[in-house]
Order: sequence, then structure tokens, then C-alpha cells
Amino acid sequence: MTAFATAMDRIFAHPSMAVAAVWISATTSEERPIRVIRRAPDRITEFGAGRIVSDSMMVDVRVSDLPDPRPGDLIVIGTDSFAIQGEPVRDRERLVWTVDLRPA
Repeated sequence: MTAFATAMDRIFAHPSMAVAAVWISATTSEERPIRVIRRAPDRITEFGAGRIVSDSMMVDVRVSDLPDPRPGDLIVIGTDSFAIQGEPVRDRERLVWTVDLRPA
């Protein structure tokens, strides 16, 4: 295991950095507990001469926890359910998925 992979494991295990969640497959209804790091950056969309600022919800999840996330799968964080939208993207080291979510 690389030093970076070890650091990622410690970050995702830290209670102030990551939270417990549940992944539910859209096709097989399989469930799996995972840990996610939540991010909610503002998203800017150009529309003609104007710019629209909107909220977004993204999470980072370890590839070792969730090897094959798909659009339409659900991620439940506490009492909130979110559907994966778009294709998840892995980081350069191929250790962490960045997943774009929308309320389900």
C-alpha cells in the first residue's frame, strides 16, 4: 500500500472528515455501507449574458469501498437520499471517486 493510499484510509476513517452512508444499486438493489466526504460547491452556469449560481452536492468515496458506482444508484446519508447523476470520476491515483449527486 502506498503512503497516499494509507493517508486516504486515515482521512476517510476520521469522524470529522467523512460520514457514514449507504450505497444502493439501481439495478440489483444491493446495499453496501460506505464512508463519504461531502462537498457542496456553488456551480456557475452561463445563460446568455447572465450567470446563474446554484447549489450542488458532491461526495468523494474510496474506490475500495465502492468499485463501480453508476448513474442512478442511490447514496443515503443520514435521512437524505441522493441519486448519482453523470459519470463518477476517479482521481489521478485511482483511489477516490468524485460523484455528483442530486436529491432523490
